[in-house]
Amino acid sequence: LKIEGMTCPSCVGGIEKKLNALDGVEIKVSYPEGIGLLSVKGDASLKSLIGKIEDKGYQVTEMDKERASTDTPTLSAANNGQQLHVVIIGTGSGAFACALRAVENGAKVTLVERKPMIGGTCVNIGCVPSKIMIRAAHIVHLQQQHAFDGIKKQKPVIDRKQLLAQQQARVDELRAAKYESILESNPNITLVKGNARFKDANTLIVDQDHGDFTEIKADRFLIATGASSSIPPISGLAETPYWTSTEALEAESLPEHLIVIGSSIVALELAQAYLRLGTQVTLLARSSILFREDPDIGSELHKILEAEGMSILAHTQAEAVSYKKGMLSSGKFTIKTTKGQTLISDQLLIATGRPPNTNSLALDQAGVSMGKGG
Repeated sequence: LKIEGMTCPSCVGGIEKKLNALDGVEIKVSYPEGIGLLSVKGDASLKSLIGKIEDKGYQVTEMDKERASTDTPTLSAANNGQQLHVVIIGTGSGAFACALRAVENGAKVTLVERKPMIGGTCVNIGCVPSKIMIRAAHIVHLQQQHAFDGIKKQKPVIDRKQLLAQQQARVDELRAAKYESILESNPNITLVKGNARFKDANTLIVDQDHGDFTEIKADRFLIATGASSSIPPISGLAETPYWTSTEALEAESLPEHLIVIGSSIVALELAQAYLRLGTQVTLLARSSILFREDPDIGSELHKILEAEGMSILAHTQAEAVSYKKGMLSSGKFTIKTTKGQTLISDQLLIATGRPPNTNSLALDQAGVSMGKGG
């Protein structure tokens, strides 16, 4: 059987468990090849067995034995009969999705990662932890703002350290399930740690610790290096302990007053989360909220956030930032704006965009030109 729609090696176990529990039925599924070898003794019909697999959300077509052994879709036909070698720079969700598809089609894949942990932004410092934090903040908001007369509204006691521990445990769990397990179970995907840069169009150099490096030649290269926080050139900012979204998601305590510089999605979701968790929040928007994505929605969202208690300074930019460390307490940020305002806060979050991580790849050595945005 040709089985399409499997997204990770754990899909194999689900199919095999369901069919092998039936009398006289045995199936062995190959995730890389997308094929199931089915043996039936007794009265079970092939149509009904295929239906049981399709009930789990997969697409199944019947192949005869000869085709199953000779017509497995591969990338070797386009590479003079040799197994194609694909190098993917990055280990985020995009990188792994492409790695799995390449392996399904017969390639071997090398992943290159510069950071200690694999998984990229989404699972480690992006989508997963932010949505957990936002959900917790929403629960706090509902306890104080719901519309049910028979339920007493109350301000809950918040243990930020405990929330963070639960959040990080879920991050670790999902990284293991969706990324690390794939490396462990798929011999056609290997991982190399280090900083990647191109030597030429067919060669990648991976710089490692202590001056060591690995040179990798491949048939195809995929750049899936993600993005990092953009830091605006504000006078004095670099000398302060400001937050990016990473630090905001990993903070063990809630600041009394948080100033957020930015007006797009990351800035807004973190600003609202901290607001609902009990922090006073002031947001500085260079233009208006969501002016790039959807100004109409931004206009309504501006009203909603102000109604929740957020202070929003539209068409306002930070001109200079300074920080003074406290003797007995946390320090204070001082932000001077282009409108002559002076703002004081306990913490400063910079969320002004995320440019791609391409500057260190030496793409010009591979004959690749980059635009202004990288």
